[in-house]
Amino acid sequence: MAIGICAAAAVAAILAFLVAKRISRRAKRKSLLALPFPAEWEQIVQKNVPLYNRLPDSLKKQLRGLVHVFMAEKTFEGCGGLEVTDEIRVTISAQACMLLLNRKTTYFRKLRTILVYPHTYVAETSSSNGTIRIDGQSVRLGESWRNGPVVLAWNSVTGGTLNITDARNVVLHEFAHQLDQEDGAADGAPTLEGRSSYVAWARVLSREYENLQKKKKKHRRSVMNKYGATNPAEFFAVASETFFEKARQMKKKHPELYDELRDYYKLDPAEWV
Repeated sequence: MAIGICAAAAVAAILAFLVAKRISRRAKRKSLLALPFPAEWEQIVQKNVPLYNRLPDSLKKQLRGLVHVFMAEKTFEGCGGLEVTDEIRVTISAQACMLLLNRKTTYFRKLRTILVYPHTYVAETSSSNGTIRIDGQSVRLGESWRNGPVVLAWNSVTGGTLNITDARNVVLHEFAHQLDQEDGAADGAPTLEGRSSYVAWARVLSREYENLQKKKKKHRRSVMNKYGATNPAEFFAVASETFFEKARQMKKKHPELYDELRDYYKLDPAEWV
């Protein structure tokens, strides 16, 4: 009986600690959201994130608060001799937080660290044909690890950010992967609001994914980058890039896909000036 009482007390203590931690984190985030945005950061965002300049004032204000929380909770580490500056941290944070606007968010809860290389970097790869393991290397612009870091090449960040009409944005792409991976699987289906939402999501995105594969095979033009035909996870990431950077074209050519992403992101970028 004494052992049972001790165990129950221990469980209660743990639960109390977790509740207190959650309340403390919520209070800290609330204070961070209300902080004034430094003028230097505003200049960085206006210069390096042209998409920010399209936002309505209400969303700009919301984004500035999200950036405060993101930068307080995530660690940036320079790789390959890169020194992490406020410009790097603010530029990446502002783009990542675009995906969190208007949504109930956990701020990419599984993510702790963003690794930043100065240029495209080489990563080790491993594959198997069922009997033989093949090791090699590949050049990367960025990558997102489930339960691990996001890795970015700074020159790809700046290049993709400044051109907001090509739907190639490595930060939006890799952080869309983070959203996809939050439920434990990189399958192109992030956590949706209700069970019924998954039915429409699967129907629309599966059809659009198959259509993109056909266009790639036949070398036909597409609003979306054909890298999205690689697998469903890459399709969601590429579709997210296109949604933010080629919103009007996507809405015209792929209205059902646009509607699914609009419902998920709680945004309508086709209406932004």
